[in-house]
Amino acid sequence: MYIIAGLGNPGDKYHGSRHNIGFYVVDLLAQAHDIPFNKVRHRALLGEGYIGQHKVVLAKPQTYMNNSGESLLELKQWYKVDTEQIIVVYDDIDLDLGAVRIRAAGSAGTHNGMRSVIYQLQSQDFPRVRIGIGRPPQGWDLADFVLSRFKEDEVDTVREACNRAVKGIECILSMGVEQAMSRYNG
Repeated sequence: MYIIAGLGNPGDKYHGSRHNIGFYVVDLLAQAHDIPFNKVRHRALLGEGYIGQHKVVLAKPQTYMNNSGESLLELKQWYKVDTEQIIVVYDDIDLDLGAVRIRAAGSAGTHNGMRSVIYQLQSQDFPRVRIGIGRPPQGWDLADFVLSRFKEDEVDTVREACNRAVKGIECILSMGVEQAMSRYNG
């Protein structure tokens, strides 16, 4: 079993923001595999189903980004999975817009949501899928930037990256994280 968690902020106010790209990727996975989000438990919207041969729990923590780890720790304990069976999907300002990076482990970098996840799980040894949202323009506040929506001329690039991230997650499940890294990073 795997928990696949997209990071973001709950509520209509944040829907479609750069910071919610993790939610969007998990929504695409749910659509592709007919997994409805029909439960609210452990401070997350959840959908349970199968991707290939693997039972999965798709999760969108509702704790707000900076406390995402609290929900993931509860999910890990409830479903009794190893940390390595949690895949986290999130935005990254340190990657160019549309870039996808899959890693087997690593630090939080500048991402507060990932800092929370690593702190709560007491480990950084879990797969993650980062999607580049680019850097804020000169003079922009970082918080304002990550909470902004994508510009019209960015939407196609972002959609393509999210679809590549979905394929990468499917590859992690079917062939392992190393194979996913070699095929989908870029």
